[in-house]
Amino acid sequence: MSIVDVYEKEMSFQTDRRKATVEFIKIASNLWYDNSIELVLFRNQLIDRSVSDILNLHKYANDFVEKPVSIFDSVEIAQAIQSLDLPPSKLDIGKLTYEYFLEQQNYESALSFVKDKLGKAYDSETLIPKDVVLYGFGRIGRLLARELMSKAGKGSQMRLRAIVTRGKVDATVLEKRASLLKMDSVHGDFNGTVSIDEKNKALIINGTTVYIISANAPEDIDYTLYGVNDALVIDNTGAFRDDVALARHLKGKGVSKVLLTAPGKGIPNIVHGVNHLDHDPNTVDVFSAASCTTNAITPILKAIEETFGVDHGHLETIHAYTNDQNLVDNMHSKYRRGRAAALNMVITETGAGKAVSKALPSFEGKLTSNAIRVPVPNGSLAILNLELNKETTKEKLNAIIKKYAMQGDLVEQIQYSINNELVSSDIVGTSAPSIYDSNATIVAKNGKSVVLYVWYDNEYGYSHQVIRLAKYIAQVRRFTYY
Repeated sequence: MSIVDVYEKEMSFQTDRRKATVEFIKIASNLWYDNSIELVLFRNQLIDRSVSDILNLHKYANDFVEKPVSIFDSVEIAQAIQSLDLPPSKLDIGKLTYEYFLEQQNYESALSFVKDKLGKAYDSETLIPKDVVLYGFGRIGRLLARELMSKAGKGSQMRLRAIVTRGKVDATVLEKRASLLKMDSVHGDFNGTVSIDEKNKALIINGTTVYIISANAPEDIDYTLYGVNDALVIDNTGAFRDDVALARHLKGKGVSKVLLTAPGKGIPNIVHGVNHLDHDPNTVDVFSAASCTTNAITPILKAIEETFGVDHGHLETIHAYTNDQNLVDNMHSKYRRGRAAALNMVITETGAGKAVSKALPSFEGKLTSNAIRVPVPNGSLAILNLELNKETTKEKLNAIIKKYAMQGDLVEQIQYSINNELVSSDIVGTSAPSIYDSNATIVAKNGKSVVLYVWYDNEYGYSHQVIRLAKYIAQVRRFTYY
């Protein structure tokens, strides 16, 4: 075959592959918007992705599971899913396609395979949508709003109905709020529409009204006046941190549950995937989603503790600078944080080491911790220096984390990276709170002293953990297949 013939064959294959990807995107979109069935590819989101994005995700899947997962196979499985009358679900089509590759000989067709694998979906309960109020509209609040609105689908899960801020609400304020939601210097433009309704003091996000309520005290708000009932309030202000202060939200009319996006005192501190099942939302009204760093390290520590046991260790987090630091040198209530954030590495404290024990009690007193704020706006790194109870090797340790990333209760929490060129900007926009850098792992000759590197998008990844926990509290978690 001549060079020209080879080239023409390659071009024909690429055309067929991209056409198949277009069909895949169409099916995934129809499943989501018509049936509230969300397809993901090894936990990577597929809604509003381009053809190139989908093909790159399939390449990642090939590298990750080390088996062929082609777009043509994904289309076949997606078509089979579309032909079934499934309830609202979240399905990992990467896992399904891989399993079909392994088990194909046991089934007559892709349809019979999918029917067998997803049969339990019909046993899931009917979801009752939950009204959501964002109390505060800062970095985390706006990311939550983006995610809630872009993944609203048919509105069968959580419905963002209102946002509470302080100060007056006029046309200028609404325009500024809308602008901050639409455009973000770190995460890019919002993939949707945002306009204002000055008369009703609201933002119109993707054609849906979200009221902007001004209030100084949570107990003074009557949400029922805005058609909001039995709501989950997600408090991302940081102003209220303990059970007494957060309970003030429950005194407002129309509120039934509260979720704090920070570590809390006197309330359950939850890392979703690790300890959320320890607390029943039927009996608990106020929850904490802990911190971004705690959500990053706890899933990895759980995997290590269950497999090898941890005697003791130290956490050093290399953290992006945050809004509580000064832009230029000035007075600050805490040591060192008064120095210009974008010009300095700043040693400061973190409570993440101690906070782990709230989700994993076996770590009580085992971890020391510190933090270094560095001149990047987002994207952080946790370095875990651990002394294990059992000996291991780098290969065995990495294999354990990869297993946890592929199956079990932590598949949404742990992303296993095989990228030898990974840097902080690469992990911005990753929905998993823990990105395990397998190539950076160090195991000493004694087999017990190990150093693990865990990346995390301290804004986006954490926001997704908040939403996962919010769905659990609101009891709108769909049938999932991971």
